[in-house]
Amino acid sequence: MKTTEKLPPIAVNRKARFDYFIEERFEAGISLMGWEVKSMRAGKAQIAEAYVYVKNGEAFLFGAHLNPLNSASTHVETDPTRTRKLLLNRRQLDHLVGAVERRGYTLVPLELYWKEGRAKLEIGLAKGKKQHDKRHTEKDRDWQRDKGRIMKAMRR
Repeated sequence: MKTTEKLPPIAVNRKARFDYFIEERFEAGISLMGWEVKSMRAGKAQIAEAYVYVKNGEAFLFGAHLNPLNSASTHVETDPTRTRKLLLNRRQLDHLVGAVERRGYTLVPLELYWKEGRAKLEIGLAKGKKQHDKRHTEKDRDWQRDKGRIMKAMRR
């Protein structure tokens, strides 16, 4: 049974949008174990300190933290921060390898979510921001917030 409603994300990397200019986005599947899926359904996932790297033509998610549930099976060895393989098609992988190795881009995990019963990870092809870029972003965000307050006060 497929649902069309948008489910809330499992985990979001809010710091990535502050630290990087996101140029392209890709949707990747993740190779998970059973206890990891249960943990994600319980909302016990963090991708704030995670990153994606490409090695031997394959993409891997490194540093994502999935807390095992207390009810996880006792015969399975749980490693919360194990490296997980990302499932992308060959054309996407070739594009990412070229961008990372030749043009100096970084692969950043942006959002972890469910799509048709499967866990998906949105990764971004990103360039790092300098300190002045971060200040400019923060200044723009503050101005948008203040502008909204001013407009709301004027409508009263």
